Formats: sequence, C-alpha cells, structure tokens
Amino acid sequence: MTQNKDIYSAENWYAQGQGPRYRQLYRHILQAIQRGDLAPDSQLPPERDLATLADVSRVTVRKAVAQLVADGVIDQQRGAGSFVRGTPATARHQQSLSSLVSFSESMAARGKTSTSKVLQRGLFTPSPDEMMALGIAARDRVSRISRLRSANGIPMAIENSSLPEDILPRPDDVTTSLYLVLRRDGCAPIRAIQRVTAINAGAMDAEKLKLPEGAAVLSIERTAFLDNGRPIEFTRGLYRSDIYDFISELRLDGGN
Repeated sequence: MTQNKDIYSAENWYAQGQGPRYRQLYRHILQAIQRGDLAPDSQLPPERDLATLADVSRVTVRKAVAQLVADGVIDQQRGAGSFVRGTPATARHQQSLSSLVSFSESMAARGKTSTSKVLQRGLFTPSPDEMMALGIAARDRVSRISRLRSANGIPMAIENSSLPEDILPRPDDVTTSLYLVLRRDGCAPIRAIQRVTAINAGAMDAEKLKLPEGAAVLSIERTAFLDNGRPIEFTRGLYRSDIYDFISELRLDGGN
C-alpha cells in the first residue's frame, strides 16, 4: 500500500520540551496506526529512509520501532522490513516492562483518555515495607497516593504509590500523572525494579475494577530509583489481566 510519506515529517510529530525524539516518534506512529492512517499489513519505510523523512538519526528510528515491536503493533521480518500488525477485534493493552512511563503516558500513546479517581492521598507514618523499600526511618513521613486508573471510562488498575516526603511534599499536587509532577520538580526516576505475580482479586478491589470477586489480576510491585541510586517510589498495583498484558524484551549478554 502506498503511504503519504509526509506523515513522518518532523513538523507533524515533534514538539520542543515534550520528551525524547524517539518517544515522540513512537507515539506518533502508534497513534497513526490506531487512527488507521497506517493500515494493517502496510510496511514502514526502511530505517534509513524513515530517518531521512523524520529528520532524525537512525538510532532514534531504531529505538522508536523497537518500542512499537515490544508493544505488539509492528512485526519485524528479517530481510523484508517492518509491517503494521492487524488489530484484533478485542484489543488488549500491552505494556513493556522495560519502559519507565506513567499510566497516563501509556494510555495517551495509544490515543486513549486516562482518568484517575483518588482513593487516598496524604502524608503518613511509613509502614515497615515502605521503610525497607525507600530506605527511610520510622520518624520520617511518606506521601501516599492510591488511585483507580481508567482509560476511556474502563477501570484498568488500582495503583498505591508511596514516596519520601522530601520527594513529594505535597501529594495533593498529583491529580492524574505522578511522573509529570516528579519531572516538573526534577526528581523523576530513571530505572525501576518490578515484580509481577498473578493473584485473585478480593471483594473490594474486584468491585472497583468491575470484576467478579476472585477474578485473576496482575499484581505489580515496583521500586523506582534516581540516577544516584536512591529509591524514591514504591508502588503496588493491581491490573486487569483480561485487558492488560505486560511484556519484556530479553537480550543475550555479550559474555559467555
């Protein structure tokens, strides 16, 4: 299928101060796929051509396409190129475990409107788990934010986040995106360790997620760190396993 190559022009997707170029290009291509501007089975331009069209480096293109592959919307066929996958009738949300992005950013990249209902928010005495994860003492306080996260009106997840008071002194500042507030204050994490387990939802959580009691959900526990190694976010979340997939990319180390 012939494509309008102007779709990749930087003037159609790049905005100063809106994040790395590869991330903006990734979001733009993803939204083009979701809108139908890039049809199923259509081929992306070769890496060199796409870099020229988008006025970016080939490394930027490679990173953007790699994320699209990780999200399951692009197939890369050795020797043939990169192709848009067909969209299933019932779409599942695929979230890469290797990308440290907020729920709001993840949904926006898919062209969906995210909303948050605050279930609890304030400054509290830390629990033993919070003290261990965040490296704080019993005399310190933590900001806690518990939110019900939805996309296009569908309940998707319950996220319970804890941060040291000096990192988030005003938890009321968080309305939708926690990471947006952290970036504004210059203290966003750059890496995280996550653990994913499958559990059965209790009655209260199931009701919030519009699921039957005992339904299978994904439980994710994440500790996020600054570039100096300091842990500054401890989040426990429950995600609907009927519409959420978490995926990870594995690479062979250079050693033996």
